[in-house]
Amino acid sequence: MKRAMFTTPQDAEAAFYEAFEKADLDAMMAVWADDDDIACVHPGGARVSGVAQVRESWRRVFAGGQALRFRLRQQQSLNGMTFAVHSVYEQISIACEAGARNPVITTNIYMRTENGWRMVVHHASPAPSSPDSEGKRAPKMLH
Repeated sequence: MKRAMFTTPQDAEAAFYEAFEKADLDAMMAVWADDDDIACVHPGGARVSGVAQVRESWRRVFAGGQALRFRLRQQQSLNGMTFAVHSVYEQISIACEAGARNPVITTNIYMRTENGWRMVVHHASPAPSSPDSEGKRAPKMLH
């Protein structure tokens, strides 16, 4: 199977969320770099690294069988010649449920490779209930 060529980080990100919504493991892994330095953190989970562990983590997510839909908000990006960092709020809903789950803050990092742009890091964490509330009440932080 020939891997898709993502000509921009935005193309890779669109393919990432499409694969996520379809729970398509092969399409998901086609977005990722084929490198043991890749890393993934799912909300509330530990960091996994390397192609085999990242693939297994997505297999477990998709095995849950939930049809997820994403609405991305407050997207910010920092794009360079070889790396791109995207920070987004994911508003996630489940197809069979009314309403949306609490948002997730996600950082996606892409690297330009000889095979096009590929994801090298996905880090997702629970967010405040509304991205608009960010900064209104400063949480206590250790760093």
